[in-house]
Amino acid sequence: MQTIYRWLALLLVFALVFNAPLFGWGSVGHMAVAYVAYAQLTAATKTRVNALLKLNPDYKKWLTQVPKGTAQKDQAMMLFMIAATWPDQIKSETGYSDDGPDPHGDVPDGVNSSQNTGYSDHLHHKYWHFVDTPFTQDGSPLGSIPAPNAETQIAAFRAVLSSSKPDELKSYDLVWLLHLVGDVHQPLHDATRVSKADPNGDRGGNSVTLCKKPCKNELHGFWDDLPGTGSDPNAAVLYGKKLAKADATLASNTDAATWIKESFDDAQKDVYVAPIGAGNGPFTLTTAYRTAARKVAKERVALAGARLANVLNSELK
Repeated sequence: MQTIYRWLALLLVFALVFNAPLFGWGSVGHMAVAYVAYAQLTAATKTRVNALLKLNPDYKKWLTQVPKGTAQKDQAMMLFMIAATWPDQIKSETGYSDDGPDPHGDVPDGVNSSQNTGYSDHLHHKYWHFVDTPFTQDGSPLGSIPAPNAETQIAAFRAVLSSSKPDELKSYDLVWLLHLVGDVHQPLHDATRVSKADPNGDRGGNSVTLCKKPCKNELHGFWDDLPGTGSDPNAAVLYGKKLAKADATLASNTDAATWIKESFDDAQKDVYVAPIGAGNGPFTLTTAYRTAARKVAKERVALAGARLANVLNSELK
């Protein structure tokens, strides 16, 4: 009997590992972006976002995820932070599903891909999380950028938030916008390396493998987890408090195309550099690479938060 239980336990671990969803920044990173943003929202904007978040179908669950002992004055901030992870949370919730022709659900397909219908939409829309801008280091031919993508959806959600559309739709678009502004500031959400090994691109580094522990097993995951792992909002607060304030001039730039171009440039300059070589690895990360990556992540998280606040303060109605 004990042998059966051991096998069942192993099967459960296998299922959890190999069916784990891929995130853009981990939960800590997304919550850190939201933490930085919330601190820079006006009182009127805070009141508005707090009301809209209550319309999310998982709001009651979020209340249980607020850490015990959180001061009453910080409750709304914590809920705002947790809300920023919702588009990743639904990847593992029952009732939601992938769509499109790609086995990973990463490629848009048809009119449903760009629909904006609110919480009645139970598609994952994984292709909304990134912009697969191709580049090559070996002269391989480049393809086009699939759409819809993070850039098209950020524009669509901002248009709704600044309009007189119903609050339920604004609530849906708000949680997506909180998430996507963070996503596009992660370099590997805006670039895919095309090569002889990956003629269709490496899926934002998801195909590039790293050494085993203490390394993350693939390049995208390593960059996602730079702000921290797990789902503790307090870890995100601690990370956010240590960030240097974003440059005011850069933070005032609310053009999403610029944000994406910055991350695309960072991918080529800071991600696909030694010891990341040609092919899909495995590669062993050096201390210098890790140190440089942490610096980039801190700058991008701080900038994402400041820009998110500026967008909401100026556009949310």
